[in-house]
Amino acid sequence: MKTFHVHVAVDDIAASVRFYSTLFAIEPSVRKDDYAKWMLDDPRVNFAISARRGARGVDHLGFQVDSDEELEAMHGQLVEADAAIIAEKAATCCYARSDKYWITDPAGVAWETFHTLGTAPIYGSDSRRVSDCSPSEQTTATGVACCAPAQSDAHATCCGPAEAADAKTRCCS
Repeated sequence: MKTFHVHVAVDDIAASVRFYSTLFAIEPSVRKDDYAKWMLDDPRVNFAISARRGARGVDHLGFQVDSDEELEAMHGQLVEADAAIIAEKAATCCYARSDKYWITDPAGVAWETFHTLGTAPIYGSDSRRVSDCSPSEQTTATGVACCAPAQSDAHATCCGPAEAADAKTRCCS
């Protein structure tokens, strides 16, 4: 079963956690200094916020799936959408490890389809939007986030050293 995913970039985590906890009538299932996530059942939504980006507001949308088989079925749908896809296997982001696919819709909205493999003790590496990657990297499963700021070797592998230094970064889930 799919869970709709929304990730919002915020300025003030504490104020936003208070607001959304009141709105949803539940405390977050994950709470960190820079991140919070609510796993809602009605409606079924993975709603996350973070204070790690420049632009505030809706950062990306997506679908969280329950299995590898469901992720690969969603990948087939993304391929049919005829847009560039970035694959990230065993990516660490938002205090979780996930296999995921990124796609950007015609209006420029980033969509993440992912299967969570487990938790992670760190926020992880931010990756770039599909539109920021070259055509050759858009379909490559690198095993690391594209242009991860904390991993200089990953920069050269995915993007090249010059491009990596200038890359706009973003979270994945």
